[in-house]
Amino acid sequence: MTDRALSVVRAGALTTVQDLGRPGHAHLGVPRAGALDEPAHRLANRLVGNPERAATLETTLTGCAVRVRTATAVAVTGAPCPVTVDGRPAPWGAPVHVPAGAVLDAGPATHGLRSYLAFGGGIEAGPVLGSRASDLLSGLGPDPLGDGAVLPLGRPGAPPATADAVPHPGPVTELILPFLPGPRDAWFTDAGLHTLTTGRFRVSAASNRIGLRTEGPPLERARPGELHSEGMPLGALQVPPNGLPVLFLHDHPTTGGYPVIGVVPERFLAPAAQAVPGTPVRFVRMRPVLRAGTSTPTTSPGCA
Repeated sequence: MTDRALSVVRAGALTTVQDLGRPGHAHLGVPRAGALDEPAHRLANRLVGNPERAATLETTLTGCAVRVRTATAVAVTGAPCPVTVDGRPAPWGAPVHVPAGAVLDAGPATHGLRSYLAFGGGIEAGPVLGSRASDLLSGLGPDPLGDGAVLPLGRPGAPPATADAVPHPGPVTELILPFLPGPRDAWFTDAGLHTLTTGRFRVSAASNRIGLRTEGPPLERARPGELHSEGMPLGALQVPPNGLPVLFLHDHPTTGGYPVIGVVPERFLAPAAQAVPGTPVRFVRMRPVLRAGTSTPTTSPGCA
């Protein structure tokens, strides 16, 4: 075994290997996977001199601890948490030099859900369809980490970055999800559509990497029955028989038969990775906006 590796001392509630995922394989039934809080993943890699596509560790709520076999630059981003090296405090959101044999511990999130650990050279787990990401739905990629697991590290490239300031995210006190209506909004009554944009929803504890489930008032259907199975994009708001919207995240199924009332564009999804159970959720319908000098509509949040 190469000396460029880490071993897991404390795996935490759920720690997985993630990168930018494997888009483009939905026709094969393969979800995208990848880091749920992609900006945090990219930032962690930049701080240790990695390309943004390098694989990191994504922790859930309780963090994790790892021992490195060789001196390594490490950065922790995403959900803020206490960071220590062999028990001594170390900075969050900055590159940290971890000596060979030392244990870096990213503790429980002080707020938010998911932290990201980047290591100089990146995690070199075997790629599947061009990605090292763990996919909880299909089982592709590395298994979720357990205590004692060993992962190889790549050779570092650029030196760790210097940063005068790193964004320190506050808690997600309200999750605002702008959405584009359709393709199956006609399966809901006007009252059901009104409930979606005015009802008091919150994040369910049953949420995971596959989808963010909600609690709140059910959406009234205009027609019974279900659809033939059809394609499901990242960000789809699927409504199962209980009438409560489910926001499809990176490990979502690529097909489904429940109607999709709207789709949340990918650029609005990162906060969903950090919304703890009980967080209020507000769905905002997007409206088309014409750019000056063109006849091509774009979109922006707001009432239609």
